[in-house]
Amino acid sequence: MTEPVLVEVDDGLMVITLNRPEVRNAIDGALSYGVCAAVDELDARADLRVGILTGAGGTFCSGMDLKAFVRGESTRVKHRGLMGIARTPTDKPLIAAVEGYALAGGFEAVLACDLVVAARDATFGLPEATRGLAAAAGGLLRLPRLIPQRIAMEMALTGDPVDAPFLHAHGLVNRLTEPGGALAEAARLARRIIANAPLSVAASKRVILGQRDWSTADSFTEQESITAPVLASDDAKEGARAFAEKREPKWTGR
Repeated sequence: MTEPVLVEVDDGLMVITLNRPEVRNAIDGALSYGVCAAVDELDARADLRVGILTGAGGTFCSGMDLKAFVRGESTRVKHRGLMGIARTPTDKPLIAAVEGYALAGGFEAVLACDLVVAARDATFGLPEATRGLAAAAGGLLRLPRLIPQRIAMEMALTGDPVDAPFLHAHGLVNRLTEPGGALAEAARLARRIIANAPLSVAASKRVILGQRDWSTADSFTEQESITAPVLASDDAKEGARAFAEKREPKWTGR
């Protein structure tokens, strides 16, 4: 039987590939739990710094496998939601590399990632309302935080798809590529991140995600609890020395 999720590791980078191309990588239980296991490994391994989530066969993900849903199969990871990332984001940066369709749960998986690289002809959408469903795996919560609320509202209420240039113009897609180039560009972006200090990257992600729930009065106190260890780290000293000595820093993660 073909594995529903493929995992490749190369010099600090993990590429997680949704591998059900015969059904446009529709999400069933095995795929959802497979991604969850992969992102848990990403977070657990000190030698891994960044993950990429992508799809096989020229498409990202068409959403929940409706046949599995009708059978009563759960397509969500218990207590963690779709693919294990809807309700519990990864500690390390996760980049979506999107070709073809990213619809419904597939789009919600994109929204759960930290950065998005997409082919110009990629298509995104939340069509749940056209099937009597609701985008309850993070789509209705995350989308209006990432693009203007009225645009998010129209996408959710009509179910109409939009293209990658549209979402790039509204800030949801970081980088556009020619068709077939999303994974390579995502890997280049990942390498830019991997070159930086791991403690700094981890703290930056925690602050950016956490600050949405902090009050203005508490925000600097909350931030300091995360960033103070970074500023006192060996890597902070190494970064300063490397700059003064005009050389590349050698990070230790300490």
